[in-house]
Amino acid sequence: MFNGRDPRIDFFRGLALIFIFWDHVPHNPLGQITLRNVGFSDAAEIFVFLAGFASVLAYGKVMQREGYLMACLKILRRTWVLYVVHIFLLAVLMGIVFFANSHVETRDLVQEMGMTHFISDPQRALLDELLLRFKPNLMDPLPLYIVLLGSLPLVLPFMLRRPWAVVAVSLTVYLLAPWMGWNLRAIADGVWYFNPVTWQLLFVLGGAAAIRSQQPKAIETRALPRQPLFMAAAVYVVVAGILTLSWRWPQIHDAVMPAWISEWIYPISKTDLSPLRLLHFLALAYVTAKLLPTAGWTQNPVAAQVCRMGRFSLEVFCLGVVLAPLADMLNAMAGDTVPVQLLTALAGVLLMAALGAWLELNKRLSQPRAT
Repeated sequence: MFNGRDPRIDFFRGLALIFIFWDHVPHNPLGQITLRNVGFSDAAEIFVFLAGFASVLAYGKVMQREGYLMACLKILRRTWVLYVVHIFLLAVLMGIVFFANSHVETRDLVQEMGMTHFISDPQRALLDELLLRFKPNLMDPLPLYIVLLGSLPLVLPFMLRRPWAVVAVSLTVYLLAPWMGWNLRAIADGVWYFNPVTWQLLFVLGGAAAIRSQQPKAIETRALPRQPLFMAAAVYVVVAGILTLSWRWPQIHDAVMPAWISEWIYPISKTDLSPLRLLHFLALAYVTAKLLPTAGWTQNPVAAQVCRMGRFSLEVFCLGVVLAPLADMLNAMAGDTVPVQLLTALAGVLLMAALGAWLELNKRLSQPRAT
């Protein structure tokens, strides 16, 4: 049922990692060209959807080849690795933020990163860290991925047999969660910024898309698609982009946006994955899939390097989390000048790309030689 790896998935995972890094560096000019500035959704939706896609694709193969028990063991092993990485990364991040804060006099980076809990109550903070309740800024995606991947054994066998039935149940939970107040607890009587009870729908949809991608389909033509669904999705993406850009000029936005529409669509919640965000991402993904039906374009040197980053998304994500506060520190020390901001943004991406290239080379060197 499952075929080889699709390099387009790796490319967009790598692109999402670049966007996440740029979005996490305050005042970064390149952060103005990321997805969040041209639509309701952002790189987080790409990350979660493709995590579901890649997980079902990988562990679906394991289940078909080695059985359900072995697939569960491998999923749980991977979840444990993610958990250990999260704890280690948080410790490293705190050290870097405290170091950066000692070199920046104009801002309190510890407070901006949400780490005052560790200073005010370190013993409770350590417990909350182990329970995934203490998540400073930049760290939210990884705990979400841990919970979603750890839950995959519950739905994987049903996903492979009746994917749309799983989607229906997931959609029901998604719709009920905001109304019922379902979320996981965080520090200070708070809740998770990425609500796993709602974001699980995007993970499940990614898994359903993985199964759908393995089914036989008609040969795609090079002509621009003109189906009604494609046209509706394209219009929604364009309208969302125009509306998002109008937020930069509140007077223009208020002048052209009727009050009743504003009351209906705002706030566009990221915590509960607002339907407008979800629909924007799905529309964008559908349009992109129709416009890029083949993977030949991923062979050019730049795209191939982005694909390498996507193939080692965990390691590259962790590096991006570490680099973001360092870039912010260097920018602040230089007075947040545009040249320095551009330099740190591009240098960070080059380091992430270098890590991806090194990990791929190391993987090749570790493979046994053919005799």
